[in-house]
Amino acid sequence: MRVEEIHEKGNAVLEEVKKAIVGKDEVLRLILTTILADGHVLLEDLPGLAKTLMAKSFAKALGVQFTRVQFTPDLLPSDILGVSVFNQKTLEFEFRKGPVFTNVLLADEINRAPPKTQSALLEAMQERQATIEGNTYSLPRPLIVIATQNPIEQEGTYPLPEAQLDRFLVRLRVGYPSKAEEIEILRRRMARKKEEPDVRTVLSAEEVVKMQRTVEEVYVSDAILEYITDIVTATREDKREIEIGASPRGSLALLKLSRAYAALNGRDYVIPDDVKAVAVPALSHRLILKRELWYTKVSQESIMEKLLERVPVPKFE
Repeated sequence: MRVEEIHEKGNAVLEEVKKAIVGKDEVLRLILTTILADGHVLLEDLPGLAKTLMAKSFAKALGVQFTRVQFTPDLLPSDILGVSVFNQKTLEFEFRKGPVFTNVLLADEINRAPPKTQSALLEAMQERQATIEGNTYSLPRPLIVIATQNPIEQEGTYPLPEAQLDRFLVRLRVGYPSKAEEIEILRRRMARKKEEPDVRTVLSAEEVVKMQRTVEEVYVSDAILEYITDIVTATREDKREIEIGASPRGSLALLKLSRAYAALNGRDYVIPDDVKAVAVPALSHRLILKRELWYTKVSQESIMEKLLERVPVPKFE
């Protein structure tokens, strides 16, 4: 597949998803970028901001299988991965696949599940396989986990530790719509006369995998590699606000996302603007701030934005 096809088909997917989601164009573009980069998305925002609808709409437009799991405190790893059941007719154990055997898995309110269940899912996300009772099963491709996390009602929850947050390629916040956008949401609901919006399927699972492979062919110059490294190094050297900066996994995330962002824009090479477009969602959740900042309005995103302004941008002639 050529990069031009990724641009064409990717924008066709976005146009379909925009039938269901009003506004939030940059969030939608970053979600699709993450899918093309073969990564996972963490959506952290308040209830009722269409996070579930986004995941369902992308799965429908991409033509892939969609599964939703509501995470609760009593959810077990076997409820995610699957379980062996004894068949009385054959007198043998049969493995029944869990919801992780899908293409797009919506892990709703992932911070409500206990750490053991979270770890089982995150291992499957990283290894693209599930090990149950000593047997290893490969998971379908593509596998995209879109997890949601509610920043309010923290009582009785199990926040993801930083080491596990690192498994998500990006963390995104949706935010409230503007007044004009909210009016448009109401108008569309009245016009379609039903709850679910109509989203047309434009791709297939096989095409998505081909697009992911094509992204791996996008050219990255030495100057861009140095720029990526400079950004990540800046997070480690800022001792005023950051306790622990991004690891090399953050550098790899920037590389993967910038290539996918370039391909989605129809280019087979990465420019500094691609890196800058994905740097904040790719690195913010990998930073551990100084303890004295925990109770202030300073966010990881705002710190990343300031760091980006300080890192010199390579020039191309």
